[in-house]
Amino acid sequence: MSTSIEVNKQNVKALLESGKERPFIIPEYQRPYAWTVDQVQTLFDDLVEYTADHHVSDSNQNKEAYFLGCIVSFENKNHEQEIIDGQQRLTTLFLLLRAVYSKLDSSQPSKEANNFKQAIEPTIWQQNKLTGEVDFNHPLMTSRAINDEGNNIFYDILKNGRADHEYNNNYSKNYLLLQELLDNYAKEQTLTFYDLIFNILNQTIMLPIEADSQDTALTIFSTLNDRGLPLSDADIFKAKIYNHVSDKKVFVEKWQELEERADYAGESIQKLFYYYMFYLRASENDRKATTPGIRKYYSKNNFYRLFADDLLDQLDQLLNIWVVVSNHQIIEGEDWSQDVDILKVLDILSSFPNEFWKYPVVVFYLKNHKKDDFKNIFLIFLHHFFAVIAAHYVITPTINAIKGNIINLNASICNDLEPKFLFKNVDTEELRTKIKNPHRNTVRMLLKLIAYKEQDNLLPEKWEIEHILPQKWQSTYFPNNSETEVKEKVEHIGNKIPFEKKLNIIASNGYLDKKKEQYRQSKITITKDLADSSAHEWKLDEISDRDAHLSDSIIDILKKWGLNRVSDSVDFKKQPSRVDLEKIKQFKEKGWI
Repeated sequence: MSTSIEVNKQNVKALLESGKERPFIIPEYQRPYAWTVDQVQTLFDDLVEYTADHHVSDSNQNKEAYFLGCIVSFENKNHEQEIIDGQQRLTTLFLLLRAVYSKLDSSQPSKEANNFKQAIEPTIWQQNKLTGEVDFNHPLMTSRAINDEGNNIFYDILKNGRADHEYNNNYSKNYLLLQELLDNYAKEQTLTFYDLIFNILNQTIMLPIEADSQDTALTIFSTLNDRGLPLSDADIFKAKIYNHVSDKKVFVEKWQELEERADYAGESIQKLFYYYMFYLRASENDRKATTPGIRKYYSKNNFYRLFADDLLDQLDQLLNIWVVVSNHQIIEGEDWSQDVDILKVLDILSSFPNEFWKYPVVVFYLKNHKKDDFKNIFLIFLHHFFAVIAAHYVITPTINAIKGNIINLNASICNDLEPKFLFKNVDTEELRTKIKNPHRNTVRMLLKLIAYKEQDNLLPEKWEIEHILPQKWQSTYFPNNSETEVKEKVEHIGNKIPFEKKLNIIASNGYLDKKKEQYRQSKITITKDLADSSAHEWKLDEISDRDAHLSDSIIDILKKWGLNRVSDSVDFKKQPSRVDLEKIKQFKEKGWI
């Protein structure tokens, strides 16, 4: 189906008067009114400056206008103009005109004051179509934004023209500022006060873009918006759920708590919906390699997935993973959250070069976290999972190295008795070679793996990759080696250790003997051990020896954790064949086994 938009340049008076037939609505999914007094001051100063250069009496006053920007909207089923973009400017315009009207209403009667009051009335309020009487109880703009405690205050300001100095919200603060600015302007610029009002109504131009649907309007908004974050899919979902639930107050409170907790964990509700989509897809045994956009996924069949009673509880539950990963917080009633071995492997996974590691972890957690032995099976799964994806990525450091297998693993977690890791077997000799000179995206992950073999606790939060042999070396240190050879060797895994940032700065580009004192202060065991080693210099032979040691150690760990195994209890690739089973049966019948 084709889409259509309607664009008509309009001055403020004409635009706002359209609200008499189709009122302006700030929908539930919009964020609260956020303009500060600084932004209001800037707008007012711009209008004052424009008026100083464009008096109503000037012959060229119709030749140039003040452009205030775009408004993106669509007409909803209630015949309201639902504002997708421009709510901040539009809201401020209503506050400004209400402040102007209040100023005129309290001024000495005059033809000008009466004229502009009559001009402003149809831009703010409904009027009786026969008598023209103003209905102050029905402003042409309403905000329904969830979590915006100022919605009622905005209505009261438009209705009564008053704001309380004690209210600490943007509506009140901005309205009071506008009243103060208008009072001062009227005193200092008496002769151009009415010019200012005229220019606000008639010479301030906006570009309303009206779309034929919410989706079209959102697409336009995402394309035009360069002033901040566009509406997220989660904002749309919030509105859908809000309109569906019966106890809206409880929903708003739970949503706000979830939002705050997600922010604390360095995540967002948008990401939680994305992670949860993988769990739902896995539960439905959806193994399609293509990942749908989350709005497309959740909007299927009239957004029915959003209306599950346990949706917010599930999102909150899966957030436990990121609270633990990001903040190492212990979750009450979840023993795994303080198991150091689980925390170690989660920390290693957090350095995996892309986000695909997150989806099976979420799926496994949501599927199994209520089991009595969850701590044990979670550790086994995490070890196996890391062994498989790390090996594949080290050999082929691209997103496609694991993408398709991840979707199958998700489905297997939810639909099989135990997860099946149906990944192609890895050639350990090829892996060994790749580990020695790994892609830069994998180094941090591999160093964590190496460090945690010796480390009893978690690594310090802030550490860097330290080159034992400095990246900047003196050519006299390698009289028998080419610059190319040394450059290549410096980047090998055998020349790298994890090292606290503050100590690394002190160690700088010195050679091993000079840096041992800083290494000795490290809380990272493998780094501290290097300081206690008998080596006094670090050259290419030492790097090669450590390359071989570390690659062997890493492969041993990965094999132990599950590399090239299909499952943790049964290796399906080594199951006896049908012929073997028949022979076993015969041997049993003969009493040989």
